[in-house]
Amino acid sequence: MADQQEKTFLGSLFKLPLPAALASLFKESDTNDFHECMDKKRHVAIFTTASLPWFTGTAVNPLFRAAYLAKADDRKVTLVLPWLKNQDQEHLFPRNITFKSPQEQEEYIRHWLEERTGFNADFAIRFYPARFSVHKRSIIAVADITEVIPDEEADIAVLEEPEHLTWYHHGKRWKAKFQLVIGIVHTNYLEYVRREKNGQVAAFLLEHFNRWVVSLYCHRVIRLSAATQELPRSVICNVHGVNPKFLDIGMKKREQQWNGDQAFKGVYYIGKMLWSKGYRELIELLYDHQEDLTGLEIDLYGSGEDSQEIGDAAKELDIPVNVHPGRDHADPLFHDYKVFINPSTTDVVCTTTAEALAMGKIVICANHPSNEFFKQFPNCRTYNDGEEFVEQTLKALQDQPSPLTDAQRHELSWEAATQRFLKAAQLNSVAKKLTKTSSKLFTPGSLSFSRNFEDASAIFHYMGTGLVAHKPDEEQYREVGLSVPVKTRSYPSKKWAF
Repeated sequence: MADQQEKTFLGSLFKLPLPAALASLFKESDTNDFHECMDKKRHVAIFTTASLPWFTGTAVNPLFRAAYLAKADDRKVTLVLPWLKNQDQEHLFPRNITFKSPQEQEEYIRHWLEERTGFNADFAIRFYPARFSVHKRSIIAVADITEVIPDEEADIAVLEEPEHLTWYHHGKRWKAKFQLVIGIVHTNYLEYVRREKNGQVAAFLLEHFNRWVVSLYCHRVIRLSAATQELPRSVICNVHGVNPKFLDIGMKKREQQWNGDQAFKGVYYIGKMLWSKGYRELIELLYDHQEDLTGLEIDLYGSGEDSQEIGDAAKELDIPVNVHPGRDHADPLFHDYKVFINPSTTDVVCTTTAEALAMGKIVICANHPSNEFFKQFPNCRTYNDGEEFVEQTLKALQDQPSPLTDAQRHELSWEAATQRFLKAAQLNSVAKKLTKTSSKLFTPGSLSFSRNFEDASAIFHYMGTGLVAHKPDEEQYREVGLSVPVKTRSYPSKKWAF
């Protein structure tokens, strides 16, 4: 009787009958299976928005996180990655790399990881159907990705880029399926949006939309730095580490310094060649202070949509600026550079900055919240304006890098990052106290107004994302092992989809 009253109430609220899909949003997993699973091992499912060989932070860092979390015997780990159709792979992946199946891509990913960690990581990899949005320069899910994890395994979900993963989420509510949902914020989306046409208005709207969806779907949020927007129930903690390969390179350079046979060459920057990735700031700094930086030569390494424009701008400078295609930062080509310059202020915690410090280089970066974690290292030099940039650059060319201590090397490692993650997420304490969101849509008299309001908001979001949902690709669903959804409604025309 109570369930019928709830459906009647919602039907009158939205002026339409309550679809069965809405009820499933709040349906919990079988509690007996769930508690049986909890008595054995904690299951951590890490969902992310990118995968190798797209070498971006949301592909690399979640992969290392899965590997190092899985080293503990008391937890099971699954990494959930996007699976792209061939045309999207051709557009996105470097060196014409494509995969015919998810299994083939998984083999590539595991081989790449083992080469860098030196151990065979014991975690599962699963895929969800996705497509690349050229307009958003992002990978977007085209399925209810919570379905990738069976209900009986649903325990802890880690959403790498929670706002990105929930903007278009059209499926079961994360808090209803998982005991604990942790979001890790990687990207300063507001800063990117502000640089576009009508950016201030768009950033204002996006800021509030992000707060809304993250609040709906996450119990706890970890912001890598204060460069990200304020979000409900969030803490600031850098839970990323450095690829062990870079620490090994740094150890060798330290030994060379101690033996007195260290050879250095000049200044470089490596990053995706987009104006928003620090290249605009760098070109402007070099242009404004050309006379002060006489004798400086800088090498830029990167590939991206703005490569041609950046190359043309570099040619107009009096300072020699050499533009090269992107390469792996661990390439021996970079080992002997002494100074790494990174003027970007759109990053949250820049991976290449951490890698450069791990290799024992002097890093020159902006005095910005995204670089706060790096200030603890003596080789990190920050600047507030152009004059300080010139001063720090010239001084760095004269100085010798300080060898990293063992404690500093550990602070950059994934072992330390994993411990910071476990502490910030409070997995061992908070998860046991939380309970899944009730399967009841509304239970008058037993839940607070705020809980009812949150439930109504989730339904509103579900209905809204239904208007922009992309038509399911049956072949893609089968490739990743998901059931093809039954077509119960028509899908919007392509111009309304993302």
